Amino acid sequence: MNQTFTSREKIKQLLTILIPILITQLAMYSMSFFDTMMSGHYSSEDLAGVAIGSSLWLPVFTGLSGILLSITPIVAQLIGGKKRQEVPNSVIQGIYLACVMAIIVLIAGSFALNPILNAMKLEEAVHLKAYGFLAALSYGMLPLFVYNVLRSFMDALGKTRVTMFITLMALPINIIFNYLLIFGKMGFPELGGIGSGYATAITYWLITLIAIIIVHKSLPFSSFGIFRKLYSVSLSKWKEILLIGVPIGFAIFFETSIFAAVTLFMSNFSTVTIAAHQAALNFASFLYMVPLSISMALTIVIGFEIGAKRFKDAKEYSWIGITIAVLMAFLCGVVLFFTRTEVAAIYSKDQEVIQLTAQFLIYAIFFQLSDAIAAPVQGALRGYKDVNMTLIMTLISYWVIGLPFGYYLANYTSWGAFGYWIGLIIGLAAGAICLSSRLIMIQRKNVIYQKKLAK
Repeated sequence: MNQTFTSREKIKQLLTILIPILITQLAMYSMSFFDTMMSGHYSSEDLAGVAIGSSLWLPVFTGLSGILLSITPIVAQLIGGKKRQEVPNSVIQGIYLACVMAIIVLIAGSFALNPILNAMKLEEAVHLKAYGFLAALSYGMLPLFVYNVLRSFMDALGKTRVTMFITLMALPINIIFNYLLIFGKMGFPELGGIGSGYATAITYWLITLIAIIIVHKSLPFSSFGIFRKLYSVSLSKWKEILLIGVPIGFAIFFETSIFAAVTLFMSNFSTVTIAAHQAALNFASFLYMVPLSISMALTIVIGFEIGAKRFKDAKEYSWIGITIAVLMAFLCGVVLFFTRTEVAAIYSKDQEVIQLTAQFLIYAIFFQLSDAIAAPVQGALRGYKDVNMTLIMTLISYWVIGLPFGYYLANYTSWGAFGYWIGLIIGLAAGAICLSSRLIMIQRKNVIYQKKLAK
């Protein structure tokens, strides 16, 4: 990355970093998209099972990987502050921590998964599909967490095209193995939706191995010598990663787990309603990759500017990012409104599922508008390393405001299942307002600090 002096230069540098991140995120999420979509074409039970499995896995993965996202602002600020000699140890300690986290998740999952699925009171076929999918996916958990550290390192250097190419190479492999293992082609076992879990696990191993090779052998990454020295475990470095990462991870967890909670409550509805809800939620999450990518790009550029104590530039980057996100959300919302039935047909051949999914997708449009503000603001705050207040605001907005309101509408009014979606929209909007207020306050503090430095 380079220092920028005009708004045009900032927009150009932000887009240079953002576009590869967006392509990467869309490709990564496409794995879940194709898992759900291809399973839906196998059977409605497989669609419901894989969608529920994905909705349970997503908050766990995004929450814990959010902890590892702290590597991005840490490395970005080290580079901005010209302390590159400290980068290798930070990355290796992140890898150690990633391995420990993956092992803990595997052990916890082996005890907790069945009780959680039992509490949902699913139809037996859907229960078995969800369990089988998550069990298969667990084989790729360790490499996935390691990959997130390596990706955070590469992205922090502004080389987001590299992770884009890695993911684009892996996506066709995931689709091919989905086809082979879901439908039992070319002598492979016919596993239905469970096969998509194995396909995704194979893909996770592939992208991690590719990332390790690139970091070790290709410039500019190899110049850091990440794997040239065996570092001992540093609890102080773990503490630094966790102090920044845990609030990030929990904030992301509170945001994503609310969708899993809604899925839990939705289990009281019919299989058709569950399938339609999950299909619509899957596509809404797919669109969420746009503001999420902008959020990740803002963390990189703002972290770089804050490391160099260029507070005015950091502020300008944040508002450029939010503006881009809002414009993209409006565009996506208009397109989705006019193509919602066609989008619903991607997930199922069942006309009842298609019609209900199309109705849910109308509410998804309003998701995009709130996310277009909340996600980039969170990314900007991470660049400032301001993460604790974000955690509190996210918890209150989603769990104290959004979910209770949605539960009331779904169970005590005529809105039914749509009530949960209205509650989610209210929670997202509240989060966007609170987080924006926090960002403005942080920026004002930095202006005062910069004036003191000038004196």
